[in-house]
Amino acid sequence: MYRTLRIFMLLMAVAVAVPASAQIIQRKKLIEFDRDSIEHVVVDGDTVPVILPEKNYGRFDRGLFNYIFIPKGKWGFGITASYGELQTEDVRVLSILKDVDFKGKMYSVKPYISYFVKSNQAVGLKFDYTRGIADLGRLAVDFDDDLNFTLRDVSYYQQSFSVAAFHRAYVGLDRSGRFGIFNEVDLSFGSGSSRFKRLYNNEPKDTRTVITQGAINFSPGVCVFLQDFMSFNVSFGVFGLKWRKEDQTTDGVDEGSRVTSGANFKFNIFNINFGLMVVI
Repeated sequence: MYRTLRIFMLLMAVAVAVPASAQIIQRKKLIEFDRDSIEHVVVDGDTVPVILPEKNYGRFDRGLFNYIFIPKGKWGFGITASYGELQTEDVRVLSILKDVDFKGKMYSVKPYISYFVKSNQAVGLKFDYTRGIADLGRLAVDFDDDLNFTLRDVSYYQQSFSVAAFHRAYVGLDRSGRFGIFNEVDLSFGSGSSRFKRLYNNEPKDTRTVITQGAINFSPGVCVFLQDFMSFNVSFGVFGLKWRKEDQTTDGVDEGSRVTSGANFKFNIFNINFGLMVVI
């Protein structure tokens, strides 16, 4: 009797579960169908959905959509630039630093070309020229009567060239395809040089350095189309893995080399890039 009752309850549970599972599967198919059939547009003679189909790897559908921003097969030509400058004259910081005369600036120019292998997915090449200049006219440090010193006539100059391969993934935020966000990952390799001049025991010293470096950078950003084929974008360098080798000489005497590497997790004010891109 009990065995018969247990079999009956098991059959009832299966009978209830099967329609429920079928309803869940049917609901998922309906959601996927709705996503693909909400609206379509014609791009270069092909009819494509406004909302790009995305695979849902989670248990729940969050209702998030990736609208088509730049379709497959387009070329992008652009340039980004960054600039930062700091200048002080006879500045005093508390009672420790005084007579601070400093001028410094850093800028970079990065032209690039990209091809959209998929809608909202681009790969390309980027070239980077960076230059930085810093001049310290005078800096007086005064901790107490036994610890005080003055620095003057210190200058630093650096420039570098690099080439990078990158992948940029866009997410469209609206149906019109005007606003979007992106994340860029690039692998770069380059070289450069620097020069550091200062006084040591009232004698001028000139240190020159040859730099070889590589990096992996992650840069999120925002993109807005100002016209049908021209967009304005802003990106921020927030994370990177870097490797750097330096060969150094002072007054013509070889001082050896050093290798450094590390990760950068901080927001860099000198790594805010503004740019324009033309899509054809």
